[in-house]
Amino acid sequence: MALLPINAYAQNKPLRVLVVDDEAPARNRLLDLLRTQPGIGDIAEADDGLSAVKAIEGRNPDLVFLDVQMPELDGLSVMAAVGPEAMPLTIFVTAHDQHAVRAFEANALDYLLKPFSDERFEATMARVRDRLEEREMESFGRRLAQLMPGMRSQQPGHLARIVVKSNGVTHLLRVNEIDWIEAAGVYVTLHTGGRQILHRAALADLAERLDPTRFIRVHRSTIVNVESILHLEPISHGEFEIVLKHGARTRISRSYRTLLEERLGQSL
Repeated sequence: MALLPINAYAQNKPLRVLVVDDEAPARNRLLDLLRTQPGIGDIAEADDGLSAVKAIEGRNPDLVFLDVQMPELDGLSVMAAVGPEAMPLTIFVTAHDQHAVRAFEANALDYLLKPFSDERFEATMARVRDRLEEREMESFGRRLAQLMPGMRSQQPGHLARIVVKSNGVTHLLRVNEIDWIEAAGVYVTLHTGGRQILHRAALADLAERLDPTRFIRVHRSTIVNVESILHLEPISHGEFEIVLKHGARTRISRSYRTLLEERLGQSL
């Protein structure tokens, strides 16, 4: 099937969006909601995975709503075909909870579980705007670092700061100050200096963007700052409890133990 173009309307810095679903009613539902959103520019739709791959590579959208279940080439296969690094911000759309879990494992920004409410869609768009704002601030920070001699440069692709919003105030949290991070549904909890900060992000997404020489995943729901580890205490069956600064404790599972040993260059 071919790409199905949709009439677009112009905005300042308009957001280019692609809606991918093999069911026309599901596409139309998203298209109607998107047309009510400020800042949306070109909107296109595709009704199968192959068309989606062509549209992503040819149109370079900023945001993709991607159905998980489609014949021949499903949503996860679309992401694999394009490549995670080349994928735009992606919202998976699914009718099954287990696919939502796989969506986050594939670094999707969010997911919509069919049938979803207008309020749930608005929450997703808020996440999109927050992520775009983060990218703009990261880009600004990199440009600023280039203009300020003596300022330590950031390795490409690694976060130096995380944008955290609290009570209407935006803070720039230095990543190196984070002791550990744990998953909390569609959020993560950032543990820093004995404080806990709730941040809207997927743990898998942060794992990809943090400096791997400093941060390591020790459990499917936990990332730790290696510099914050005080010592490890054996539990059983090859598992350890990690004792961190400020008295925090978390567990390293057997499946992630090898990664830590490789990082340390020695066995535990």
